[in-house]
Amino acid sequence: MELHRKRVLVVGLARTGIAAARFLHGRGAIVRATDRAEESRLGPGVAELRAMGIALELGGHDEESFAHAEMIVLSPGVPHTLPALQAARNRGIPVIGETELAARFIRQPIVAVTGTNGKTTTTELVGAMLAASGRRVFVGGNIGQPLIGYVDAGMTAEIVVAEVSSFQLDTIESFRPAVGVLLNITPDHLDRHASFADYAAAKLRLFENQEPRDIAVLNADDPVIAARVETIRSRRLFFSAAAAGHAAGLDGRRLILQPPEREAVGLDLTRFRLRGTHNAENAAAAALAALAAGASPAGIQAAIYAFRPAAHRLETIAMINGVEYVNDSKATNVDAVRRGLECFRSPVVLIMGGVDKGGDFSLLKDAVRRHGRGLVLLGDSRDALRAALGALVPTREAASMREAVQT
Repeated sequence: MELHRKRVLVVGLARTGIAAARFLHGRGAIVRATDRAEESRLGPGVAELRAMGIALELGGHDEESFAHAEMIVLSPGVPHTLPALQAARNRGIPVIGETELAARFIRQPIVAVTGTNGKTTTTELVGAMLAASGRRVFVGGNIGQPLIGYVDAGMTAEIVVAEVSSFQLDTIESFRPAVGVLLNITPDHLDRHASFADYAAAKLRLFENQEPRDIAVLNADDPVIAARVETIRSRRLFFSAAAAGHAAGLDGRRLILQPPEREAVGLDLTRFRLRGTHNAENAAAAALAALAAGASPAGIQAAIYAFRPAAHRLETIAMINGVEYVNDSKATNVDAVRRGLECFRSPVVLIMGGVDKGGDFSLLKDAVRRHGRGLVLLGDSRDALRAALGALVPTREAASMREAVQT
């Protein structure tokens, strides 16, 4: 892909946009970068871009910049449906995301992980399993360092493991992972996607450029995925909460790997630190993907023993007077909240609220009845949450997270 002297507009100047602009400038492109936010709301990377001589448009977008670009690169947080972007497409101007841009330069095999919930845990597990097997691995994408940052740094890994979101998949063209992992599809981001069907279609784009020799790791228990698997041309390997009949599955506290044409392997989960059946399923998906990408059973087992949960994911913060305080703030959709609640045997006081992304809160009724002791609601969604769940357990409201914890 030739970038020298090409006029490129980067839209969105969060972490990913900054990295993309830096890379494009380094490859000789004529870069202009724009963000609707004022500079005071953006990080120090903006000053770095200005020092490089990159033209900046902050506090709004100039449609003329879209019209005169030869290529437009979007950050994941920017809706790909902006009218200025559609007008650019109508003029024949390529509009791609940072993931697509990076993939055009990456020569190593890519393991890409997506799904509504569990992406980060599974991505990190795959990377840990490959590293414990002696492979040089880069782990990034939607977590940590953007893929374009890896390209910019010189690409020294043997395998790239990337978390990818529906927003990133919306703007791919040729992105083709050697191993693609789809964990689950439940309603989320319906404030960005026109419908649940559109959201599901974005997730399935992970596989659209795969060839028959590539591998798709899929959740056999997810009905939305099951209804769409025939659209996937690559080799399909399924994981499940049950071991029988699947390439990876659970048998009590053991994980059984038995992909076709390979001898079955049993792995111990008794020392796995992550709570919940859903995390055991994430481990099954990760192990299957890592094995397909060249990890050894011994390396996979070592990673399972050593792995620690990332921050904000069912993270125990303190135990005070017999009460456990848990930070599960990465549970940003209905299904993630439900799965988190089901991990606890003790009654739970649930602090919940924030931006309403269009989820159906009534789907939490059963979990709140069985596991809830009380609700503390805050943010824009608190009225909808109270209407759906407030009659089930004692419910209060709070103006801030500090007040919610004190309550």
